[in-house]
Amino acid sequence: MELFAVEGIPEVRPGDDVGDLIAERADLREGDVVCVSHSIVSKAEGRQADLREFDPGPQAERIAERIGDLAGEAKDPRFAQAVIDESRELLTEEPLMLAVTRFGHISVNAGIDRSNVPDADLLLLPEDPTASAERIHETLGVPVIVTDTSGRPFRQGQRGVAIGWAGMPAARDWRGEHDRDGRELGVTVEAVVDELAAAANLLTGEGDDGLPVTVVRSFEFGDHEPHDGLFRSANADYVRDALREWEYDRERLRGEEGDGDGDDGGGDRGESDAVSGGAK
Repeated sequence: MELFAVEGIPEVRPGDDVGDLIAERADLREGDVVCVSHSIVSKAEGRQADLREFDPGPQAERIAERIGDLAGEAKDPRFAQAVIDESRELLTEEPLMLAVTRFGHISVNAGIDRSNVPDADLLLLPEDPTASAERIHETLGVPVIVTDTSGRPFRQGQRGVAIGWAGMPAARDWRGEHDRDGRELGVTVEAVVDELAAAANLLTGEGDDGLPVTVVRSFEFGDHEPHDGLFRSANADYVRDALREWEYDRERLRGEEGDGDGDDGGGDRGESDAVSGGAK
């Protein structure tokens, strides 16, 4: 298997056809998988927004005040309102806004970016990334994964993840297969779209690389049962359930602060900027 970035993708504007932009610059083959950063998908779908578009309500005002007190600087409640509007649920409100998006992804600040957005204050995630992937897949004729970067529970740092996919299953289901000693596997479901998204992120980068599209060549899914349940059901997610009861204790966690674990990697979404103003 090999990966290479697609060169020459221009600054994407609302109404642009991402599939056509890729097809014009990539000589794709059968068996390729195309990983596309959500940023160009969101831009093409007009998902830019300005802070003035959001009228903060009482919840946004309260969150901005609380996080501002923790950070030692004023925070903009309009940003908090943008996160609320893009969310189905907030699992935490402080020291950061951990949001469940409307399509099931969980991310700090609902995945809203403030970096590499030349024409607006904010870049929102696509409304339906799988539908976005399906449209690009129809143009390219190969599997497509729409990616973002996200933090990881229990670990520092960020990695690429899939937020939408088309033309391939999300996961390999190993349950019922056997290891080398003949033991039957009972729990292993391998999230291959996340693994490919993470590999692609090594090439797309996080800053000003300007390489939002990666082609994965010669990936083989193998003879495994397909599985599409990438997002864990809320009813079966005990971590989410525990977060609903969790309360932030600054004194207890003080010794852990400043270790670089506050940012989920989504452009500019860190703990210290959890309710940020218009600066990008």
